[in-house]
Amino acid sequence: MKSVFEEPLFNEFDFPKTNGNGHLIKKSNAEFVGKTKVSVEEENHEGVKIILKKDSNDSIKEIKFVCSCGQTKSIILDYSE
Repeated sequence: MKSVFEEPLFNEFDFPKTNGNGHLIKKSNAEFVGKTKVSVEEENHEGVKIILKKDSNDSIKEIKFVCSCGQTKSIILDYSE
């Protein structure tokens, strides 16, 4: 039986062939990138929420800071050499 507290895995897709015109993405333009986990720090730090995006091995891929005013800043980590 899987653990109830296990973080869910989400499929991650990239759309390199889209031209940016319109709001419709065709299936043929989607590329499967991998699986990812998303966790949210529930505790706010002076109005800033922290969202961690991890790969299936629990390595952090992206750290996103979301302000209560709506602005966001992201740090993307690349472990490849």
